[in-house]
Amino acid sequence: MSEHRRKPPQPQGGGRAANRRGQSGLSSGRRAAPRGATGSPSDAYGSEGEERPYSGRAEARRAAQKSGGGRRRAAEPGRGGRRGAPGGPNGPGRGRARTGPPGKKRVIDYPRAGKYGVARWVPSWKLVTGLFIGFFGSLVAVAGIAYAMVGVPDIAKTASAQNNVFYWADGSEMVATGGETNRQIVNLSQIPKNMQYAVISQENKTFETDSGIDPKGIARAVFNMARGGETQGGSTITQQYVKNAMLDDQSQTISRKFKEIFVSIKVGATKSKDEIMAGYLNSAYYGRGAYGIQAAARAYFNTDAVKLNAGQCAFLSAMLKGATYYDPAGATSIDPSATPEANSKRALVQMQNTLDKMVAYGHLDATERQKYTTLPKVQNPRSNSDLRGQTGYLVDLAKAYLINNKILTADQLQQGGYSIKTTFDKKKVKELEASVTKVQKANIKPKERPKTDTHVQFGGASVNPETGAIEAIYGGEDATKHFTDNADQTGAQVGSTFKPFVLAAAMKWGVRDKSLGPEQAQDERTQVSPKSLYSGKNRLKIKEYDGTVWKNDKGKEWLQTNDGNESYGTPPRYDIDLREAMRESVNSAFVQLGMDVGLDKVKAAAIDAGLKEDSLAGTSYPSFSIGISDPSAIRMAGAYATFAASGEQREPFSVKEVESKDGTIYTHEDKAKQAFTSQVADNVTDVLKTVVDKGTGTNAQLPGREVAGKTGTTDGNKSAWFVGYTPQLSTAITMFRYDDDESKKNRTFLEMYGTGGQKKIHGASFPSTIWHDYMEEALKGQEALKFPVPEPIGEIVNDVPSPTPTPTVSETEEATPTPTPTPSETLTSPTPTPTESCRFSWQCTDTGGTDTGGTDGGVTPSPTATESGGTGNSRGNGNGGLFGGQDGG
Repeated sequence: MSEHRRKPPQPQGGGRAANRRGQSGLSSGRRAAPRGATGSPSDAYGSEGEERPYSGRAEARRAAQKSGGGRRRAAEPGRGGRRGAPGGPNGPGRGRARTGPPGKKRVIDYPRAGKYGVARWVPSWKLVTGLFIGFFGSLVAVAGIAYAMVGVPDIAKTASAQNNVFYWADGSEMVATGGETNRQIVNLSQIPKNMQYAVISQENKTFETDSGIDPKGIARAVFNMARGGETQGGSTITQQYVKNAMLDDQSQTISRKFKEIFVSIKVGATKSKDEIMAGYLNSAYYGRGAYGIQAAARAYFNTDAVKLNAGQCAFLSAMLKGATYYDPAGATSIDPSATPEANSKRALVQMQNTLDKMVAYGHLDATERQKYTTLPKVQNPRSNSDLRGQTGYLVDLAKAYLINNKILTADQLQQGGYSIKTTFDKKKVKELEASVTKVQKANIKPKERPKTDTHVQFGGASVNPETGAIEAIYGGEDATKHFTDNADQTGAQVGSTFKPFVLAAAMKWGVRDKSLGPEQAQDERTQVSPKSLYSGKNRLKIKEYDGTVWKNDKGKEWLQTNDGNESYGTPPRYDIDLREAMRESVNSAFVQLGMDVGLDKVKAAAIDAGLKEDSLAGTSYPSFSIGISDPSAIRMAGAYATFAASGEQREPFSVKEVESKDGTIYTHEDKAKQAFTSQVADNVTDVLKTVVDKGTGTNAQLPGREVAGKTGTTDGNKSAWFVGYTPQLSTAITMFRYDDDESKKNRTFLEMYGTGGQKKIHGASFPSTIWHDYMEEALKGQEALKFPVPEPIGEIVNDVPSPTPTPTVSETEEATPTPTPTPSETLTSPTPTPTESCRFSWQCTDTGGTDTGGTDGGVTPSPTATESGGTGNSRGNGNGGLFGGQDGG
């Protein structure tokens, strides 16, 4: 090509094209920056101060790569991994940064690398699977080691429980019992198949095929323990056998449960099913101190295990669930809800369920099963000769105290090993029993008077006012023959022995002001003096505190009667002061006094003195003030002890100290509270002294000693009481009749007209005689102390109404006697739930009934059951109509 065709070189920096290229490079940022520009990679090329032009972008890029040794330049600091554009942040060039070398690989990739947000924290399936396999493998390894290390314990060393030793108050031994092993080992051939299949059907239907444990049951048990619950439930027969016979540890802990599991697995692998079944049935506890099937057969049926029928076997399998709540004899000393009736019902349901399962699983013929639709007849639960007489009652009372106060559990007592120091005075216990026996043998003759002298019961208790210690009780004729403790709550109403609490309430809070409304009247009160006057009129129309006539929800009035329909005081107003009213046990005066004070205050005074709230009945009815409630003899003695101690109340207790092999685990502490001021309590005592000195309680006088007390007799003559005290000792004696035939579902209180050859039993008769004979011996050798002289108290309240006008038509109708109903209350549930209306129509008479207590030995002939309105209440409370007004006794 000719030279004239070749384009001449353009001058540096000149011409339109050069200008255009320069502007384009500056604006686009994609052309190579001029040499020497700030941040340009071309700065590294050429000699200092020399500028070298590039023919294009490719050449500039190659030059930049050469300057970096053939690599892209690393990102500038703070640029998030991206290389800065040439010329700085605002330079014309840009490019991608190359990532650095990969980090060291982690064994556990968590949090996950390369993930962002939530995904960074979600573990991968590989991680989850690996952890699960590792955890499971560790468990298997631990379980394998534990299984290899655990051995089968020696049954002979662990399957025996120790004795509990009970001591008298003086430290001498009373009895060693309560935890000893009553067990006779028998071979499996001597245990009926029905017994074996009963426990299999009810507790572990897979027993014959399982490996000794139930994984689901174990999971439930561990979960329950983790929540603080019991470990019971879900255990196989093998596990129960291991727990009962092999582990000397009954604690409810996870470690003990795991030990049980591993031992069970080994036992299941090394012992035959027959060995396990025989071991279980021979080591299990069936109640009544019976360990093993042979001892249980004797304890409940007085027969050998081999002779048990299918019904008896199903019954005994129910006992394995806890005899406290299934033994038909009941266990109210441990739990008030474990009554004979409630336990019988539970046992029957459980027995029938077991029989049905035996049929369903093919272990029992359906025709044979139909023979057993009721509970089998069981014998009396007492069989230990060491528990004869009063000892069994004393042991039960001490055990109940320990359990109810959470000092020891029933399981701990069964295991034994405790030294239990009681409050019982050996001499006093014997004297109380002797005093009851003396009166009973001399007067109660069932063979001569079978209609009146059968089913007669006595009960009694003594409490020390200074300490609250229960020093003696009389629970019945013999703890091995009569199971119910008559010193404890029996359902026998206390009658007029309740009146001191009404007087105490009137002295503590006072009567309400009649002129004020209900709310203001609660605050405006007048403290009552024993000299206050009330009406002793028979058939007194009872009024509210404000003077309006009290009526029930059916509009019927209450006419309160006295014993023998007698009126007391001077007519026509029948004025009588409260001291005289207490001395003669006048119902009308105390019923009206209770209304003026307020029945809520009467209830509070009784509770303050020491009665239990659940023993108080009919608290919204006028007759509440005259004793329709049924506290125990122990509680009545304790409440009167509060008055003897000048108002200091202490809870009755029966155990002073408990020791185990590890030392003392319990010591009783005195916790007295001031229930009443000494002024109130001492005035009550002074009034009750009058009762013994020249009232209904003269039979209880002790020569040379000051005595305070009160008699009590209830409607229908179904119970009689005397409760009295000296400064050193408070004692309550009760007498009643009820049919205690264990085979009957309902126990019913019976009348005592004619009992002991007397027309009527009063608190002033047999109960006060027993009290006198016992206290005379119990206090022999002790100083004859005097009660404190009471300070004057209160104002003389004169609340005697005007003479009652000629009876109205309604009163004439009220005098018509109402039919006697069939008693319906049971011994085990005697206390009604108070309501604002009559529970039964026969209680809602206008007359208020006929008093059957009054003077406790008055001169009137014995009334028949139909002479009064509503005398047929089996609770013995028909003297006042609604819940009856009763004994003045």
